[in-house]
Amino acid sequence: MQNDFIYLDHAATTPVSESVLSAMMPYFSEKFFNPSAPYFPALQVRREYEEAKNEIAKSIGAKSDELVMTAGATESINLAFSVLANFAEESNEILIASFEHHSVLEAAKKYGKIKFINVKRNGEIDLEDLKNKISSNTKLVSVMLANNETGVIQPITKIAEIIKKEQSQRVAKGDFTPIFFHSDASQGIGQLDVSVGRLGVDMLTINAGKIYGPKQTGLLWASRNIELLPQIVGGGQERGLRSGTENVPSVIGFARAITIAQKHRKKEVARLKELKDISVSILKNNFTDDELIFIGNHKKQLNSHLSISFPGIDAERIIFSLEAKGVLIATGSACAANKGTRSKTLLSMGLTDKEADGSLRISMGKLNNPENIHRAINILAEEVNKEMERIGLRSHK
Repeated sequence: MQNDFIYLDHAATTPVSESVLSAMMPYFSEKFFNPSAPYFPALQVRREYEEAKNEIAKSIGAKSDELVMTAGATESINLAFSVLANFAEESNEILIASFEHHSVLEAAKKYGKIKFINVKRNGEIDLEDLKNKISSNTKLVSVMLANNETGVIQPITKIAEIIKKEQSQRVAKGDFTPIFFHSDASQGIGQLDVSVGRLGVDMLTINAGKIYGPKQTGLLWASRNIELLPQIVGGGQERGLRSGTENVPSVIGFARAITIAQKHRKKEVARLKELKDISVSILKNNFTDDELIFIGNHKKQLNSHLSISFPGIDAERIIFSLEAKGVLIATGSACAANKGTRSKTLLSMGLTDKEADGSLRISMGKLNNPENIHRAINILAEEVNKEMERIGLRSHK
């Protein structure tokens, strides 16, 4: 089926790689045992499950007992925000970037008052606004590592420094109220060197479905001093923080996926840059600066992502026409597009309604190569040109 279309929506999800699937298969049948059972075959599965967790932990500079395996990034984010359950809701102030994923926004709503950190036109978080908005009531800051729509990489280490300075100032005043820092690294993992120590975060979320691993598989890394509230209670698996029989096949697959991603990261990033450069070149040759906007800071952007806008064009019409030509592409994030809403990420960056409505997200990955990128972007240019002529933005050639 993959040969029937050109897939340009890797930011939404990726196919499970053959190597990952091969690693998972024995655990659906041959090694099906419950790792909590007492007999030898089950104990062997337990050992292999723990080895997989250790492999995942090593890839982000962590220890396996600091990980909680979950059913994807959304559950991980909800678990991370439970750190606020130990405090009175009325006293909790939560700072999140205005471009955060819906799961971050909805999780924050459960635990306190939300303040949105402004975003600059280039897609980067406004560090000065963060400094100005932190108050004595701020207990949690959450900023994603790389934006899922624009691909803009955020200055996580600088944010961590700001938070640590605030914490030190509190302690100096005799105020020992903690301030936690969480980051969703689902989009950055596989292209960036993700180390929890270097990033300076207290909690980190990762999603296997973005790196050619199984969907509904993720993790939350949390520093040892973090106290979380279990969201799923029962048999006490995952240090009592995520009960239920362990999803052994998916965790095995997650370990294989993240190991492959780390091993080939530099080579893949260079390959993606070539594909991105091809895309930019074709688009610039077909459209003027007035007709096409490249969104975000390209010097601080994932090479997989190309966020663009054709102001005045209805991007959804382009998506449907591209699908008919065998090209699959998205507007903004998959979640926002599914709800038919205007991208809050782009609006927070200062784009107009017209610019947001004409936006497309091209996200490339392992299903792409120079040949199919040439074909897809030329088809895109052709369809946009037709639409511009239809609505009078450009005269018929």
